[in-house]
Amino acid sequence: MTDVIADFIEQWRAERPDLDLDAMATLGRLGRVMGLATRIIEETLALHDLRLADFDVLASLRRLGPPYEATPTRLSRTLMLSPAGMTSRLDRLENAGLLVRRLDPDNRRSLIVALTDDGFEKIDAAVTDHVATEEQILSSLTSTRRRELDEALVALLRAVEEQLDR
Repeated sequence: MTDVIADFIEQWRAERPDLDLDAMATLGRLGRVMGLATRIIEETLALHDLRLADFDVLASLRRLGPPYEATPTRLSRTLMLSPAGMTSRLDRLENAGLLVRRLDPDNRRSLIVALTDDGFEKIDAAVTDHVATEEQILSSLTSTRRRELDEALVALLRAVEEQLDR
C-alpha cells in the first residue's frame, strides 16, 4: 500500500532504522484522513454560509431537542472550547440571527443560548447535506469494513481518553 504517509515512513526508516514506525504511520493516516475529510466537509457547510465551528454550535443545540437551548458553559464543555472561544462563536451566530442569548430565569447570573427559527432551518438543511457528505467520504468502504473501522476507533478513543484521565 503506497500513499504519501508510506513515503514519509520510508524516509524515516532510512534515517532512523532503530525505530518502530507503525504507530506513526497509523496516526499519520488518521490525521491525513481527518484533514482531507474536514476540507470536504467545510466545502459542504460553506454552501450554507456556515463555518465548521459555527456548525458545531448550532448542531449541539439542535441535537438537544426542544427547546433547543443550553447554557454557554454546557456548550463550551460539549465542544471542548474555552469560554472566550465560545463567546466569539456565539457573538457571530447571534449577529447572523441564528441564535439568541437571554437571561436564565432560574439563575439570573447565567445566560441561555437558544436556536432561532432561522437557526433551526439552517442547521437542519446543513446537517442533511453534512451527513450525505460523510456518507460520500466513506463510500469506498464496504459496510463490513466501516463497522470494523468504527469498532477499532471506539476502542482506540477509549484508550486515549483513559491515558488523558490519568
